[in-house]
Amino acid sequence: MNATSPSKPSREPPPTHLSIVFARNMKRLRVKRGYSLKQMAELAQIDPLVLRQIEDGRAEPPLALAWTVASILDVPFAQLIAGAAARGTVVLRHDKVRLLVSESRGLCSRALFLPEEGQRTEFYSLRLAPNHRESSPPHATGSREILHVAEGRIEVTVGREPPHFADAGDTIIFPADLPHSYRNLTGLPAALYLVMVYPERPRTVDADSEAHAMRH
Repeated sequence: MNATSPSKPSREPPPTHLSIVFARNMKRLRVKRGYSLKQMAELAQIDPLVLRQIEDGRAEPPLALAWTVASILDVPFAQLIAGAAARGTVVLRHDKVRLLVSESRGLCSRALFLPEEGQRTEFYSLRLAPNHRESSPPHATGSREILHVAEGRIEVTVGREPPHFADAGDTIIFPADLPHSYRNLTGLPAALYLVMVYPERPRTVDADSEAHAMRH
């Protein structure tokens, strides 16, 4: 009988750039808002150990959880995936675009913009799987979604309103600070483009003081 060699321990995949950036921004904003990790986990209705893994950069957040975190922190989603601001003209290569996927793998979202601190408009390409329904928690107060259907037919529900239907070429605009969902009504993937618009925040005394100090 041949002796079997001991199996090598499996290595965890290295953290992605997105998970590192998300983790850094989430921790900074969480501390700034005065939340403990346990409080954040309770508000997000998630196991604190899972949230710890995400904040340590060891796990990439599912799409719905990432939006929930943005809502709890009351910030545009871009602030959680924002890196260093780019200068001059930038070409976003299709294989380098930041990609977020829902836990069910039914919705794939690509950020077609450069996330920056304080950004109030975001642009995404969405791919919704055949016959798939994706629900979203409310986003930041006063935010709106502008959803354009490039391919397919979808059903959109917003709060307690009756369902809205949109075909290829249609655009639907709705308040994103209410629970909402998208449902693909066909047996083929639906291609969508989403513009997120956030309201301007009133400047605080601290922000005005900081701006004044930077000028002098």
